[in-house]
Amino acid sequence: MKATRRLTLGISVLICSLATSCLQADDYSKQLQEVDALGELTKPPEVMNAEGFEATGSVKAIYFDALDWKDSPTKVFAWLGLPKDTSKPVPGVVLVHGGGGSAFKNWVELWNKRGFAAISIAVEGQTDVKTGKSWNRHQWGGPSRSGIYGDSDESLKDQWMYHAVADTILANSLLRSLPVVDPDKVGVMGISWGGVITSTVMGIDDRFAFAIPVYGCGNLSTAGNQYGRALGKNDLYKEVWDPMIRLSDARMPALWFSWPGDQHFPLDLQAGCYEETKGDFMVSLIPGMRHGHGPGWQRPDSYAFAEGVVNDGAPWCQQTSSSNDGWEVTVEFRSGKPLESPVLISTTDRGITGSREWQKSAAVLKQQGERWVATATLPEKTTAWFLNVKSGDLTVSSNYQELK
Repeated sequence: MKATRRLTLGISVLICSLATSCLQADDYSKQLQEVDALGELTKPPEVMNAEGFEATGSVKAIYFDALDWKDSPTKVFAWLGLPKDTSKPVPGVVLVHGGGGSAFKNWVELWNKRGFAAISIAVEGQTDVKTGKSWNRHQWGGPSRSGIYGDSDESLKDQWMYHAVADTILANSLLRSLPVVDPDKVGVMGISWGGVITSTVMGIDDRFAFAIPVYGCGNLSTAGNQYGRALGKNDLYKEVWDPMIRLSDARMPALWFSWPGDQHFPLDLQAGCYEETKGDFMVSLIPGMRHGHGPGWQRPDSYAFAEGVVNDGAPWCQQTSSSNDGWEVTVEFRSGKPLESPVLISTTDRGITGSREWQKSAAVLKQQGERWVATATLPEKTTAWFLNVKSGDLTVSSNYQELK
C-alpha cells in the first residue's frame, strides 16, 4: 500500500512539475511577444522643452512621452542636437548611457560636429543635474535600474529594461520624424549598460541603420563574474531578456567596441553575440582603452564606423576570413582605407578575459589588391588571440578567438 501511495505521489509530482514547466514556458513565450511588440513604437512621441537647461546652438534639453510605469505616465529627459549644415537630410544617432551616467550634452555635440543629428537619453528617470553623486530625478521619471536585472520579479511592463528598450525605440521614432533627418540613416550607440540595451534593441527595432554596442553585450548568465553570479539562475533573463535571443534578427551593420582588459563584459561573450548577427559587423578592441563613457566617445572609431555605413552602406573595414595552420594564423581584411601597423594580441592565461595578461607580438601585413592579409605566429601555449591593424588613428580587430 505504501509503495502504491509513493508511486501515486511520484506521478502526481511529475505531472505537477511538467504542468508548471509548461505554464512557465507559456508565460515566457507571452513575455517574449510583449518585448518584441516594443518594436511597434514607431509613432513619434510628444515632445516638450525642458525648462531650466541652457541650450547651446541647436542643442536643447527636452522631455518626450514614454510608456506608463506602475499606472502613471512617464517622460524621458534628453539632449537633442542638430549639426550646423542641414541643407540636405542628415544622418542621426540615438545615444544610450551606462551605469552612473545620464543624458550627456557633450556626447550630442561630438556627433553634431561629425554631421549627425543626435539625441542622448536618460533611461533611469533622471536629468543631467546632480545632487552630490546622484542624478536628480524629475517628476515624470520611470524606473531606475535595480542592480543586474534585480527587478525580474516585477511585472514585465514595470521592469527597468522594458522601459529602457522602449525609451530607445521611442527616441529613434522621434529622431526619424525630424524633417532634417534622413530616417533611413539613424543608428544607435550605447556604452556599458547602454551597450546591453543596444544589444537588446538591435533584434527588436530593425529601423536602425547601424548599431554600436560599447563593452555591453549578451550571454551574461554564463559570465564568470558578477553578471554570471546574478543571472546564472535568472530564468527570465535567459528566456526573455538575453540579447542572444534576438541577435539573429539583427541585420544592421554593427561595431562591437571594447578592450581586452574589460572586467565587466568578457570578450568571448561579446564574440558570441556578433557571430550570431546576420548583418555586416566590425570589431575594434583597443588595448588600454579602459571602461567608461569618456573612453567610449573620445576615440574616433565609432564616428568613422557610422560615417562608413551612412555614406558607403557598409563598415569601412571588415574581416573576410581567418585561418590557422598550427601556430601560424592568417586574417584577411577588406578595407576602404589603407591599413598599417599590424600587431598580434594574445594571452596564455585562462579565466575572465579582463583579468588575463595580454601581450603584443609581431605580425606581418601585405596588400593584395583590395585585400589586406595579416599573418602572425602565436606564442606557445596561447589560449586566446586577435589581430589589430590600424588606419591612422583608427583600429580594426579580427574576431576574437579562443584556443581549446
